Amino acid sequence: MHPQISTKMKTLLLMRHAKSSWANAGMQDHDRPLNKRGELDAPEMGHWLKSQELIPDRIICSSAKRTCQTAEAIAAIINCQFEIIDQLYLANLRTWNQVLSKYTNGETILAIGHNPGIEQFVEAATGNYERMPTAAIAWFNCDSITEDYNLKNMQLQTTWRPKEIKSTQD
Repeated sequence: MHPQISTKMKTLLLMRHAKSSWANAGMQDHDRPLNKRGELDAPEMGHWLKSQELIPDRIICSSAKRTCQTAEAIAAIINCQFEIIDQLYLANLRTWNQVLSKYTNGETILAIGHNPGIEQFVEAATGNYERMPTAAIAWFNCDSITEDYNLKNMQLQTTWRPKEIKSTQD
């Protein structure tokens, strides 16, 4: 069970991409695909969001292959389009704020990116460090996100990690 969602607030689901492959040492970081575990975890997290009735109005992701594959797997499960945003590739906190501040209140956004930016965003919003391994999702309710790092009105509801979800389903 999950806490009640307030319809007056924006819902932000902030996700780190699923596990990527390091099999080809000469491959550019931007071009690395998901590995086998990532190919399993991405749709599993999509099914989890669906089971929690947290269906995004839109999915945004970085232009890296692994984030696009993660977004594609989730989008297929929840029947949602995704938008590729180049600036989210290895985005820092300022860039995350700039990108997310463009979305209107009332939407549920699933934003998929990379560490360390994901962990920095969660820490800035909560004041606490939260480990965000691959395919982890942090669920926030928030009034707004502004470009000037105003994350005060964000409330972390919970964080889900694939290994923890698997252990609750066994």
